Amino acid sequence: MTTYSHLSQEFSKNSLGYSSLGILLSTCLGSIAIMTTLMHGHSFLQMLLVFLTVVVCSIHNGSIITVQKPSLIFGLLTISTVVNVLIILGNLIF
Repeated sequence: MTTYSHLSQEFSKNSLGYSSLGILLSTCLGSIAIMTTLMHGHSFLQMLLVFLTVVVCSIHNGSIITVQKPSLIFGLLTISTVVNVLIILGNLIF
C-alpha cells in the first residue's frame, strides 16, 4: 500500500476533521506562496503565479463547501499543497 492510498483512506475515515485541517493548510500555504511571489515585484509572471495560487486554493476550499466526495477533496488538497510548495520554493531559490 502506497503512502498516498494510505493517507487517502485515512482522510476518508474522518473527512470532516481532516477537511477543516485541509482548509487551514491550503490557506496558509497559499498566503505564503502569494507573499513570496509578490516579494519579487508585480509583473505579469508574478500576477500569473498569484492567480494560480488563488485558483488552486479556491477549488480545494470550494470542494469542501460543496460537500464533494472525500477522495476528490483529498486529491485537490494534494494538488493545492504541491503547487503552493513549488511556488514557494521557486520564489525562494530564484
